[in-house]
Amino acid sequence: MAYIHELTGWPELTWDSDSLAAPLAKVRHQQGRLLGKMETLGFDLRSEASLVVLTADVVKSSKIEGEAHDPNEVRSSIARRLGLDVAGLPQPSRSVDGVVEMMLDATQKFDQVLTRERLFGWHASLFPTGHSGINRIAVGQWRNDEDGPMQVVSGPIGKEKVHFQAPGATRLEEEMERFLAWLRKPSEVDPVLLAGLAHFWFVTIYPFEDGNGRIARAIADMALARADGTKDRFYSMSSQIEAERNEYYNQLERAQRGELDVTGWLLWFVDCLDRAIESSNERLAGVLNKARVWERLNNKTVNERQRLVINRMLNGFEGFLSTSKYAKLAKCSADTALRDIREQVARGVLMKNPGGGRSTSYRLAGPENISD
Repeated sequence: MAYIHELTGWPELTWDSDSLAAPLAKVRHQQGRLLGKMETLGFDLRSEASLVVLTADVVKSSKIEGEAHDPNEVRSSIARRLGLDVAGLPQPSRSVDGVVEMMLDATQKFDQVLTRERLFGWHASLFPTGHSGINRIAVGQWRNDEDGPMQVVSGPIGKEKVHFQAPGATRLEEEMERFLAWLRKPSEVDPVLLAGLAHFWFVTIYPFEDGNGRIARAIADMALARADGTKDRFYSMSSQIEAERNEYYNQLERAQRGELDVTGWLLWFVDCLDRAIESSNERLAGVLNKARVWERLNNKTVNERQRLVINRMLNGFEGFLSTSKYAKLAKCSADTALRDIREQVARGVLMKNPGGGRSTSYRLAGPENISD
């Protein structure tokens, strides 16, 4: 069977709008609800929520390709670029900075035209040393197929299974020119469907020697940011794709070996996005809990020491709070720390754990326990 890019009529992809209408309406409703919920948060909390999601997006998109990045390094790199707090975070590596640079360019500048030069810059950011693993690759240029046709294969040497073979290198200039012209042309296609089409079309062309999957997902994220109309990211498509990695590859292979009708791929993409938005509620639970705490807690009656310690505990503080830990965090005396703690226990912000004496410790209470 021929690959989709070998069919007469490629790349004029088609789909059944009626089959997509209900799932598309559902996911657009989910997007609207999530964005509306995030809009009620203050700027700092929205920024924190976006930081959490962007970190997951970068980590998971790389993990799909078998590349592991330290989440703390990724968070550090993103925070530095967005001007957010990086206290206690490690210095990111060059490779982490590169993939973060690509992702932020895609999502923070979603309204800018995607050009070949911009794509070459993304590719160079992904491979700052000019190597993929131990292999030297052509960076910031289309692949040349000097080592044979570009194939997606699995299995041991001698028993490889070819899942897909990309268009030959001689076709790439024309293929990419046509793709980029389509992407910058005003379209009546729903932006979510456009994101799914762009992802599929790009990864079918497979224009680079390596990094095509991550760039395809960055292009999809750029299109989804356009759909949302905001630079802030509150759901991670890459995280959901990573969770469904086997089915993701199955859907791509099925569509790339199928006809020009890509309804099946788009149905899966829309449903995957729906699950990504649903999963975001769990990922953002900490940020939303923080918002509820501060909504209940009148900032005017919280001094700077107390605000600092409460925020540290809301941001994933390890273990329980003690008087000595409080004094160290707030840089105050033990007497002042104990007085602050007792005040916050009285207000319902902190709860005393079982035990006493030197082992006395405290934990954060739920927002519903905080007195007005």
